[in-house]
Amino acid sequence: MSMIFFASVVRVRDGLPLSASTDFYHTQDFLECRRRLKTLALRLAQYPGRGSAESCDFSIHFSSSGDVACMAICSRQCPAAMAFCFLETLWWEFTASYDTTCIGLASRPYAFLEFDSVIQKMKWHFNYVSSSQMKSSLEKIQEELEFQPPVVLTVEDTDMANGMMNGHIPMHSEPVLDAHMTLNIVLIMKKSGTFYKLGVEASNKNAIRI
Repeated sequence: MSMIFFASVVRVRDGLPLSASTDFYHTQDFLECRRRLKTLALRLAQYPGRGSAESCDFSIHFSSSGDVACMAICSRQCPAAMAFCFLETLWWEFTASYDTTCIGLASRPYAFLEFDSVIQKMKWHFNYVSSSQMKSSLEKIQEELEFQPPVVLTVEDTDMANGMMNGHIPMHSEPVLDAHMTLNIVLIMKKSGTFYKLGVEASNKNAIRI
């Protein structure tokens, strides 16, 4: 059974999509998840490393390093270790195929669409090859996730984030608090000569409203 449905490679600094898989589902829930993934891609610079966001039927996972991030939409049954192992492998393949100059100079979406063939092969491998054949890789990623868990985002709040990026200020915004680890995310917006500041404090074990 397929667990990885969609994958894309984006440029971190501006969220420009560099390549993506072309075979995706057309259900309303999936298309809504795609929209939220696109919104999140625009803000990846605020979330370096690994992160996840869950909706009702799907999970969005992302992994970034340098100016390249890989993102995937997976079923909620997909183990996190498998998703991040896939993303890490995809990142290495992409950065080995294109140098930083080419990536930095890309000016149009999907400038490296031909990389889709590599994404397709990797998706098939992770969807259909037995996990026992990837045991060592999955164990390595699992250890890394236990040592440094990915940041967890609430995918529903991407709508609020998208509204703020377009100049709309939400009526209510409540921070999620945790006693163990505090992350400060400051969003500063300028509208009609006034600055608005929203501080969010949360643990990487809890949801960070975006």
